[in-house]
Amino acid sequence: MFDALIRELCALPQIEAVALGGSRAGDRYDETSDYDVYLYCTAPIPEDSRREILQRYCAYLEIGNTFWELEDNVTLKNGIDMDILYRNLDDFVRDVACVAEDFQARNGYTTCMWHNLNTCRILYDRSGRLADAKKRFNIPYPAQLRKNIIGKNRKLLQGTLPAYSGQIRKAVSRGDSVSVNHRVSAFLESYFDILFALNETTHPGEKRLISLAKEHCRLLPDDFEENLNTLFSHLYTHPECIDADLDAICRELEKII
Repeated sequence: MFDALIRELCALPQIEAVALGGSRAGDRYDETSDYDVYLYCTAPIPEDSRREILQRYCAYLEIGNTFWELEDNVTLKNGIDMDILYRNLDDFVRDVACVAEDFQARNGYTTCMWHNLNTCRILYDRSGRLADAKKRFNIPYPAQLRKNIIGKNRKLLQGTLPAYSGQIRKAVSRGDSVSVNHRVSAFLESYFDILFALNETTHPGEKRLISLAKEHCRLLPDDFEENLNTLFSHLYTHPECIDADLDAICRELEKII
């Protein structure tokens, strides 16, 4: 079913390349794992054309969602969910180049799209341009990028007026649980961005970060998992402990920086 759907999509004149990402692109999946499919297009594909193809293979369709990227979110008739994302290859390559070649750091998740390109499995590549992009960015982790990510995100953790730790402290004092949750999430985005940069490995995204860091990072702070779990256990039960928890996390991170 999946292969037949991909063949139909590849036949569309607007499709330049198709890639499979996420767990299905590697060996960490089972028969219930979702499909993440990236369609690189030279022009927009009308919704009616997409719907006509997808309804032959899908039990449920959401066409044209734009929460993150333009995508169709569907459930195949075999019960497996699939996210189909529509991209322009030139725009995507420019975004990766800003990071991998121009060394631009972001507030968390800096190298996620580079990781997405490096780890995707190409299913179709009409002119070979997606393969060329993978080859172009199959490079050693740039030392300047490592420095920029650490420098930018380190200041967001602690020690500056806008730092997340200070924002969290204020939110706790106000009893503002929504703000605490929001700022702790941002703190962790920058924290993991630093960890993966320190280890010169691209950021794998938002899922299973603790286990992936333990698997792929040779440098990890002492009590890495324990300190994170302590923070999580205190978020809504003992918020008065969060400040000390963040201090412990930052202190151990500073030792390896």
